[in-house]
Amino acid sequence: MVLARVDREEPHYANLAARQLRRYGFTVDITPGLQDEIDTKWEWANYPFPWCTREEVREVSAEAQRIHDDIAEGRFVVHLHANDGQNTVAVGSYSTGVRRHVHLHGEDHVRQVSSTFKDKTEAIAEFQRLYSVAAHPGPAPLTDLERTVRQVLTCGQPIAYTEAVTPGAEPPAAGPGEHEAFIQTLFADEPRWERYRPFDETTIAVNESLTARAEFDHEARHRSDVAWTISEYDGPVGERIWHATITASTPVPLIATILQHLDSPPVWSGEGPHEILRAAGWSPASHPAHAGWTAGSRSVTFGHTPHSTADRWTLHGGDNVDRAAWMIRLSAGVAEALLAELVSTATTLVAAPPPTTAARVMPVARISAAVPQPHARRR
Repeated sequence: MVLARVDREEPHYANLAARQLRRYGFTVDITPGLQDEIDTKWEWANYPFPWCTREEVREVSAEAQRIHDDIAEGRFVVHLHANDGQNTVAVGSYSTGVRRHVHLHGEDHVRQVSSTFKDKTEAIAEFQRLYSVAAHPGPAPLTDLERTVRQVLTCGQPIAYTEAVTPGAEPPAAGPGEHEAFIQTLFADEPRWERYRPFDETTIAVNESLTARAEFDHEARHRSDVAWTISEYDGPVGERIWHATITASTPVPLIATILQHLDSPPVWSGEGPHEILRAAGWSPASHPAHAGWTAGSRSVTFGHTPHSTADRWTLHGGDNVDRAAWMIRLSAGVAEALLAELVSTATTLVAAPPPTTAARVMPVARISAAVPQPHARRR
């Protein structure tokens, strides 16, 4: 028989088991090594509830262990999970019992029930309201400790947990000169944008509404260089609502989508970015700092960091966010309708076959022709 727990309290419960066996007349021997572990007083490093006594810590851990066992043995089904920027959270349902539909917070020895609901639909709807596109279907990937415990309990046999990593094709990206050609097209064909060039290396486009502004840096060359800074304001002399930064090599249709939304936004169908990406076949992706969706076939990822202000939302090309081929960062305050339009354009770009060098062409004359039109325009 093997005892392995995610709360790391094996010595404590082994001692309790030995006491119960002796109580019923069994002869029990405890090895010196295990007895040393039983007698050792220890504490969790950086425990999130420092006010708890040792017994209260064990109570929290025991509840976390019960939740882990219920999930592992099929008594609790996880519908969605997310990362709130600091912790793993989830929503799920017990197969029986009074407290059937719950939200979970934390992982391993500190996972606990944070909210209860009488109705499954209500529980899921509230979870999606709280975590938006950060919510992914099914349970979160196993932690290192969970994998170790399950491997021990299966006598060292490989557990049924694999995470295949298949290198994707090169992400879609703008070629040399495409951003320069695009901004010339913008001023030539879209009269509602006015040009200002205070410096040789910078061009500023201001919408006639005086509520939208785009700054283009002609000197941006490297993939980490910020080429565009786009902002929306709540009035001609109002406060900034949100802003975006866009690096060199970002595909032109994505930039055009943002500017077109600011100039004349399409009527929003109400379908959020979460639903659009799921329908397009993108896969949930987790990262220690954010969560989102990825199109592995073309190495493009849409991410959400709930507690960040400057880069609440990101869209980047490449397998590694720290070495992205290009990056769009959008601050808190950006409209969900724009996020939906942006990911809709991204799904179209990803679905298109990768262009060869010979086949690459410069952007066409009008913005409307360069951007997919998934929604009807407002009259």
